[in-house]
Amino acid sequence: MKSYIITVNGTEYEVTVEETGSVSAPASAPKAAPKAAPKAAGGAGAVKINASVPGKVLKVVASAGQAVKAGDSVVILESMKMEIPVVAPQDGTIASIDTSEGAAVENGDTLATMN
Repeated sequence: MKSYIITVNGTEYEVTVEETGSVSAPASAPKAAPKAAPKAAGGAGAVKINASVPGKVLKVVASAGQAVKAGDSVVILESMKMEIPVVAPQDGTIASIDTSEGAAVENGDTLATMN
């Protein structure tokens, strides 16, 4: 038996699945949807601020044109029921915000850029 936690419309369910040993694969396995091309930010800055974990964008704290100091929160991610701030790596100005609240992000995705 294997246990999984599945989230459906924001509600988590714990599911236990029994392994029977006999598995029949479908004639043609469904293909994964192609990943969307990264956004080309018009005012992209030289310094990229990337997601450090996969998760969901809980809140966009900073806005384009805002001055930030190293360590200031730019975006807050939710991952594994924890809030994880994504911070500015250096002093500067936010050039672009490349995500939105509620967006799903992967590790390494660019969330914002700064100069």
